[in-house]
Amino acid sequence: MVDNLRVQDPFAGIVAFVEVARQRSFRRAAEQLGVSAAAVSKAVAKLEDELGVRLFDRTTRRVEPSAEGELFLTRCQAALGSIREGRELVAEAQKVARGDLTVSLPFILGPWLLERLPGFTARYPALRVQLRFTDRLSKLVDEHIDVALRSGSLGDSSVIARKLMDTRWVCVAAPGYLARKGTPREPSELAGHDCIAYQGPRGAVIDWTFRSKPRARDMVSHAPEARVVLDQGEQLVVAALAGLGIAQVLEFMVVEPLREGRLVAVLDEWSGAGPPIHALCKPGQRKLPKVRALLDFLAQEKSGR
Repeated sequence: MVDNLRVQDPFAGIVAFVEVARQRSFRRAAEQLGVSAAAVSKAVAKLEDELGVRLFDRTTRRVEPSAEGELFLTRCQAALGSIREGRELVAEAQKVARGDLTVSLPFILGPWLLERLPGFTARYPALRVQLRFTDRLSKLVDEHIDVALRSGSLGDSSVIARKLMDTRWVCVAAPGYLARKGTPREPSELAGHDCIAYQGPRGAVIDWTFRSKPRARDMVSHAPEARVVLDQGEQLVVAALAGLGIAQVLEFMVVEPLREGRLVAVLDEWSGAGPPIHALCKPGQRKLPKVRALLDFLAQEKSGR
């Protein structure tokens, strides 16, 4: 481990401070920066001495920015973001997709993207891709995200969005479970079944979505009587494969298990459209080679070219 965060460099303290604030840990910040924890602590301490304030509230378990630290963090993130974008604009002049590409995505999209990623990295060998998995909405500016993959409605009008695909809800269960419990013919019959539900980032169990009638256009919500509740969407598939009950998931999540017969689709006539999947980026970064490369690649994957 090297200590290349030079304390006399004013940016050393800022970089260390922002990373500690993001990681909520001196140790993890040091790992991300490739230096020792002592170097990070020293750089932050010098910055606190220069400012005359305490930037962090420290406990044995967690490190949190102080009130003054939160104020300073906002300006530091903006400054570092400007420097980062300036470097990337220089790279744009070279018209080469290179450097670090940070992609934020929900857990359910992990298999979908990872299946396609080898083709992307082979096409752009100068890129280093970092994936950040989270089911909460990431702030593209504050968290230095280049591209975010998201499902559902777009609440932030300040970002550029490109639709990657439409989705469809499907209820699935393992053949063994259906042999034991029977196959429901309409959503009202789910009351006699073991349902596997998803708990969203805000703590609420998410309702299931069905057509009001088979093949109808309008949709209705159904509150599942859950026997098992999970807070990671991709684990719904694992639970259904284990025979724990019926789960409602997006169809792209279960293409292989359905094809192989390890899962069976039920209530198919009642299944309706799910949330669209978009790729998001900041307006100022859309033309950066690395961002444009990923957006174009995923668009080509969507169209099957």
